[in-house]
Amino acid sequence: MAENSVLVVGGGGREHALCMKLAQSSKVSNIHCCPGNAGTEIIATNHSVQASDVDGIVNLSVNLGIDLVVVGPEAPLCEGLSEKLSETGIPCFGPHSELANLEGSKLFAKEIMSRVGVPTAGYHVLSKDSDVDSALDEFSENPWVVKRDVLAGGKGVVVTTNRQEAKDFILQSIESDGKVLLEAFLPGEEASMLVVMDGSDFVCLPASQDHKRAYDGDEGPNTGGMGAYCPAPVVTADVKQKAISRIVKPMHNYLSNLEIPYRGVLYVGLMITENGDPNVVEFNVRFGDPECQITLPLIKTDLFDILYSASVDELSSLEVEFYQKYALTVVLAAEGYPAKPVKGRRILGLNQQTSDDCWVNHAGTGVDDKGNIISTGGRVLSCSAVGDSVYDAAIKAYRMMDSITLEGSHFRKDIGYRAL
Repeated sequence: MAENSVLVVGGGGREHALCMKLAQSSKVSNIHCCPGNAGTEIIATNHSVQASDVDGIVNLSVNLGIDLVVVGPEAPLCEGLSEKLSETGIPCFGPHSELANLEGSKLFAKEIMSRVGVPTAGYHVLSKDSDVDSALDEFSENPWVVKRDVLAGGKGVVVTTNRQEAKDFILQSIESDGKVLLEAFLPGEEASMLVVMDGSDFVCLPASQDHKRAYDGDEGPNTGGMGAYCPAPVVTADVKQKAISRIVKPMHNYLSNLEIPYRGVLYVGLMITENGDPNVVEFNVRFGDPECQITLPLIKTDLFDILYSASVDELSSLEVEFYQKYALTVVLAAEGYPAKPVKGRRILGLNQQTSDDCWVNHAGTGVDDKGNIISTGGRVLSCSAVGDSVYDAAIKAYRMMDSITLEGSHFRKDIGYRAL
């Protein structure tokens, strides 16, 4: 019986994917989104409260009689949204602010990993009194990896073989943040594992692979993600078992035994060596974007049941099932993205027939005063599909992408190439 009202916080492709999946739930009667986009507006009620307005979200949740708040982006979690909702008795899918620091502070994450024995790269914490040149010398045989110790929207990392570029970024980060992390470079292939967890249990969702670079062949600047596919073949059964035993279980044992356990999804960014050994590159405290868009469609179990159970420490009572399919999404980016995206242009071709196996996830979209859907962000939308293989899903997604027009836009034409 549909009787629950859910509020999804955020306005990107990830939040549209969450709304779409929740709309399929027999347990959900009303979906609200703040602020949402042109896609969420079709299946949910959008509200003009920004994702950064923690008090506004709490007040909105109380006034609407919300039964579950699902938080998309990390920033409101780091600002204490989860604990403020707890004070009102409203369950929240997303950790309290202290544990949100697993994403908010790279150093905090490293310290926890060291404490529980999770494999990750060696590192130095550098500040204004540090000998930067000596630290650079120590890691000089590989590219230098420099990470800001603040929330940077996935853009606070520089990987470079140019010593001066590395040094400049270190000094700039120390100037702005007080400290910075210099890491040893981890060679291998990246993948992402999303793990839903609470105080009672954890569930690993199918592993995925993102494409960060702007252009084909992994060329160009880093972005928030230009596409993804799932499951990722690099995460074999053996690699998955190693990741669970060496990373997921130790982290869950630690996080579930705290006074307030971790309740939400832990994004585990993996680097898998040529020997099949997984190491942690980073943790995020929310669904990845665009990984969310191709992971949720493979979940057979009612998504509301999963998210609600995890928010009240009842995940262990749930048997989560998955479809034996493949999913792939291709991001359409605005002209000038990622540096200076052009906004406000009309998007044509969105009225084509979507189906159960092919659809559009809205991200940076809005509606102008004439009712036209326009671009409002850098990553505008993505075309997503499921199929019996990565190739099958790619054919469907690209066929849909070819029917959409946005002046000056660009997209990668090789999403999923590692699995094809």
